[in-house]
Amino acid sequence: MADLLFAPCKEYNKEDVKEALRGICDLSWVREGMKVAIKVNLITALSPDRAGTTHPVVIDAMCDLLLEQGASVVIGDSPGGVWTAAYLDYVYRATGLSALEREGVTLNRDFSVKTASHPDAKIAKSFEYTGYLDACDAIINICKLKSHGMMGMSAAVKNMFGAIPGITKPQYHYRFPDPRDFSDMILDIQSYFKPRLNVVDAIVGMEGNGPTQGTPKPLGLLLAGENPYQLDLACCMLMSIDPEKVPTVEAAIRRGLSEKDPHSLSCYQDLLPFSCKDFKIPPTTKPLTFLSEKGVFSKLAGPLLRWLLLSRPVVRKKSCVGCKKCAEVCPAKAIEMKDHLPKIDRAACIRCFCCQELCPKGAMKVRKTLPFLK
Repeated sequence: MADLLFAPCKEYNKEDVKEALRGICDLSWVREGMKVAIKVNLITALSPDRAGTTHPVVIDAMCDLLLEQGASVVIGDSPGGVWTAAYLDYVYRATGLSALEREGVTLNRDFSVKTASHPDAKIAKSFEYTGYLDACDAIINICKLKSHGMMGMSAAVKNMFGAIPGITKPQYHYRFPDPRDFSDMILDIQSYFKPRLNVVDAIVGMEGNGPTQGTPKPLGLLLAGENPYQLDLACCMLMSIDPEKVPTVEAAIRRGLSEKDPHSLSCYQDLLPFSCKDFKIPPTTKPLTFLSEKGVFSKLAGPLLRWLLLSRPVVRKKSCVGCKKCAEVCPAKAIEMKDHLPKIDRAACIRCFCCQELCPKGAMKVRKTLPFLK
């Protein structure tokens, strides 16, 4: 596997960020006249200090490096919500990206939708995606390192799910409710687009109730590499997460796209001092790979153990303002409002955590069926 590189960077100072990126990003492939898409994380309208979106200083510094190479740049993503100019402009303003436009740098305003044919995919052999990516010669994937309600962690691989138009994302959650299938779908999307470079903004990450309502967590790092699966393995180490408990990383290991052990990373020893032992992540559902599908015990105990180990969204009533956003985004239509509070139909809930992800007040939390099971 190609090596990944990292650089300490404690603050979002543009010159410091630019020098750090210059040291870890191989841009020798960029030619004059190329159009490069910077695929960022704009999950929703969050200010940069909330640590839920790719920081504009990191994006701005990368734009400078690409302009120096003679390329033009389009910055884009599809946030959760309607795929329209009005909503995207609102997100651009909130996330600090509106100020980045200049000669050679534009924010995406192409709202076309294309259909991909991906016969080599494991599960997503056809999917819809944001058409602006087709007009670019190469993609640079710049993600934010965050905790995630459904996946445990959001980093380089998960960020490419943003190529799916916002309003159709819930449909993919509904089609692939099992975390293993959902992860395979994300890996298929990643393999379709094949970004030339992947960068992780871990100067300040997010822990806790991520990916939108968590707490900023300073890590002081930028990471980069051609291999997004290797980057995610390194991010697991930084967050002190067992790689096989992150469904996208487990899928990459299962499919032979990633090593299993972070010790295999060539920079493991150098990264170790930056590892955070107390990084808080939501309680994700544990895979029951120890249970064989054969045998009487498995048939009887399997469903019970799966139920006991499930994570699920739970509303914190004191924080809820009755805005109905959770009911609107639920792909399974498992939420209805009663007395200005969401009521979740547990039989219909597919545990995609769209409600938790897009709740503007952080009122939806991830909980275990039995809270003492960690």
